[in-house]
Amino acid sequence: MDEIARRALKGRGAIGNESSRFERERRVLVDDGWSGAWVPGGDEDPPPLRTTVSDDASRTIIARNDSPDIPFEQSLNPYKGCEHACIYCFARPTHAYLGLSPGLDFETRLFRKRNAADLLAKELRAKSYTCRPLAIGANTDPYQPIERDERITRSVLEVCRDFNQPIGIITKSGLVTRDLDILAPMAAKGLANVSVSITTLDRDLARRMEPRASTPPKRLTAVRELVAAGVPVSVLASPMIPGLNDHEMEAILEAAAGAGATGASYILLRLPLEIKDLFEEWLREHVPDRAARVLSLIRQARAGALYQSDFGTRMTGTGPIADLLSRRFKLATRRLGLGGRRWELDCSQFKPPPMRGDQLALL
Repeated sequence: MDEIARRALKGRGAIGNESSRFERERRVLVDDGWSGAWVPGGDEDPPPLRTTVSDDASRTIIARNDSPDIPFEQSLNPYKGCEHACIYCFARPTHAYLGLSPGLDFETRLFRKRNAADLLAKELRAKSYTCRPLAIGANTDPYQPIERDERITRSVLEVCRDFNQPIGIITKSGLVTRDLDILAPMAAKGLANVSVSITTLDRDLARRMEPRASTPPKRLTAVRELVAAGVPVSVLASPMIPGLNDHEMEAILEAAAGAGATGASYILLRLPLEIKDLFEEWLREHVPDRAARVLSLIRQARAGALYQSDFGTRMTGTGPIADLLSRRFKLATRRLGLGGRRWELDCSQFKPPPMRGDQLALL
């Protein structure tokens, strides 16, 4: 049987679904005669892929890092995989550890950590635990579409509230405002802030590049509602992609500042491991007239490669293209009064709540 070229699927970011770097076999798309009404290679759109959700068997919930490029030491992710389907997502290669593809599998085969709240409470009560700000959503979005029904992120926030555990949320979903009843009181105590990712203000580009994430206007509305409730908000103008969305940097920062954001940061597009091929495939499908130029500009900002993993430069790149982006960001944030991402949260209030059966404290 002849291999069939894959086509973009409505509502999905990746086009390919190649095997992970740990697998020996190679996946190919062929017509097995059971395609029904859809004829591969024809004019009709291929059938949509359904999202499946399975339970994750993790026995711990807090992940720790010592990277000098990341402003937090510990993080929590309620889900593996992300239905937002952002083509550039740096978390895609983690699906390879599950024996799945960082391509379409990453955005259609999701895993939920149903016992996340119980695991978190257990770890926060451990005598060895030292309170540090906890980033929620550093890998995959805690407010991706399935959170509406699963409510795992909300259960985690309830635990953090009860323990006075400081948190920083990272999301590109307007759903975050659902939990203002928890976030606003925590923010009033210096225990919470939110970073909202806004990659582009172009709704058409966002629809193709981040197909199931909230639209740019909805994200800006979320910024306004969070700020109005007293929650400090930073905007992540990330990733900046030379030749594709980098011309929007100042406009994104201006819109965020106008909505009340007080902090900002950006990251140059990162293409580690399988993401390089996935992103190039996406470019040639969706913006074929600019694909070669975008890839050339990325290489110019990565010393001739599509990605470099060196600490200190992996987030910003090197060379004239990267330097110009950095200068533009600094000038814009200075003009708009935007500081850096805020992780100054109060850890002194942390205190595990009493458990049933605990001896009453003596006054």
